[in-house]
Amino acid sequence: SACEKNGEWQKGLQLLSSMLQSKVQANTITYSAALSACEKGRKWESAVQLLSVMVQSRMELNVITYNAAISACETSCVWEMALQVYSVMAQNKVDFDTFTCSSTISACAHGRKWEQAMHLFKSMAQCKVESNALTLNAAISSCKKASEWKKAL
Repeated sequence: SACEKNGEWQKGLQLLSSMLQSKVQANTITYSAALSACEKGRKWESAVQLLSVMVQSRMELNVITYNAAISACETSCVWEMALQVYSVMAQNKVDFDTFTCSSTISACAHGRKWEQAMHLFKSMAQCKVESNALTLNAAISSCKKASEWKKAL
């Protein structure tokens, strides 16, 4: 977490690797910190790989873990993978939060996928997730970037 906050995401991943090589048991918090470091370093591939390792290790994945992976995909403008992680989260029955939806909608906006973004935005009420200024702005932005501004009205 300290490495992530100082912009030294490589060191964060190296620490996790060293822990695992030394047979130190990593937990969900450790992996979530490494996922956040991947997001800061725009290393979505590493984030998805870490998520996969967590699943293979039968670790408990929570909303924070998934949000970090989705955010890594969003900041790297990889909307397809952000949607895939979002779908896996739904399949695993992990409750979404506002950050989950905002990041996924924003990822869709980067990919000019306004229909997916608007679908996610509209489905927030069904999932009992409150929208806020960030989710609304992300949804509007997705329409704007795809030259579908009328849909935002």
